[in-house]
Amino acid sequence: MTDGHRRQGLWVMTSDCEPRIGAVGRAVPKHHIDREALITALKEMWTVSDTSAAAAAGASRIETMHRTIGVDGRHLVLPLSSYGAKRSFGERNDLWIEHALPLAERAVREGLTQAGLAPRDVDHVFFVTVTGIATPSIDARLVNRLGLRADVKRTPIFGLGCVAGAAGTARASDYLRAFPDQVALLVSVELCSLTFQSDDFSMTNVLASGLFGDGGAAVVLSGGARPATGPRIVATRSVFYPETEDVMGWHVVDGGFKIFLSPAVPRLARERIGGDVDAFLADFGIDRSDVSHWIAHTGGPKVLEAFEQSLELGPGALSRSWSSLRRFGNLSSASVLFVMADFLADGAAKPGDYGVLLAMGPGFCSELVLLQW
Repeated sequence: MTDGHRRQGLWVMTSDCEPRIGAVGRAVPKHHIDREALITALKEMWTVSDTSAAAAAGASRIETMHRTIGVDGRHLVLPLSSYGAKRSFGERNDLWIEHALPLAERAVREGLTQAGLAPRDVDHVFFVTVTGIATPSIDARLVNRLGLRADVKRTPIFGLGCVAGAAGTARASDYLRAFPDQVALLVSVELCSLTFQSDDFSMTNVLASGLFGDGGAAVVLSGGARPATGPRIVATRSVFYPETEDVMGWHVVDGGFKIFLSPAVPRLARERIGGDVDAFLADFGIDRSDVSHWIAHTGGPKVLEAFEQSLELGPGALSRSWSSLRRFGNLSSASVLFVMADFLADGAAKPGDYGVLLAMGPGFCSELVLLQW
């Protein structure tokens, strides 16, 4: 299925069935809050509604932590004033369904328009999220709203978290290798703000309140037998790190999803990602110096710094990831797709350039995607 040849010391992959990324559509909620307004609102929320020492300690951490995170502002599905309300898991999830569906629709329509395709051209929809659940799933609810064909295939995936943007791209490309004449969508919607726990004054919740935002993305992928532009997906790699299930994830409580997040995340990124990438690239006779473009998940400043150190990247190599972090925050699975959208819009890649799309997430694990223009 795949042939290769040597060219100037590189092992260059050639194939008639390698999928391509044609476009990435994006959508964000209408409410936007800048960092300073958020700091003020959260401090007031925690000191006025709760006079306990724990609330005072949480409020005192907000200013320093939010400024250290470096997120200038985020988009939120609800007005900021509504986030102090106590809600059950069911109430939060109803809000998630209400807002996730139109965001998904907007992202898909934008992506298909960019790719020059119509909803009826889509053969398979992959849907990823970690911030809400629905049955019928969001991808099913999109069928009538978008006018997808009745024989469209659907694969909803829950629980991969931040890694799902890269993992979903990889799984969609796996499908298209088997069906190279088809079109697949990867749709991601994450409404992280709906998981905010107003009575949790821990360091982790303070960090999450300053880092995570809301948004959706849709990647349009075409099989290798179809005419398409955009980078080819040469190969993918999944790496699971044993005995790391306690590094990050959700505690499911009566009030919804409650985040747990270990300080070990940046350390794992620093220790593992360089070696993982090297082993991945070595299978194709290339190394890091042959990679012109890095498309990294915006896990936070410490994670991006760990990527830079582990991969020994020069200044500016992750500039689009840093920019996306400042503008949108961490959008969990949608984050790396937002960075990819910026990258495609820039048009900076030249024919023959290699790129690596990468993310890490609950498991703990990493997902790597090798691209070539």
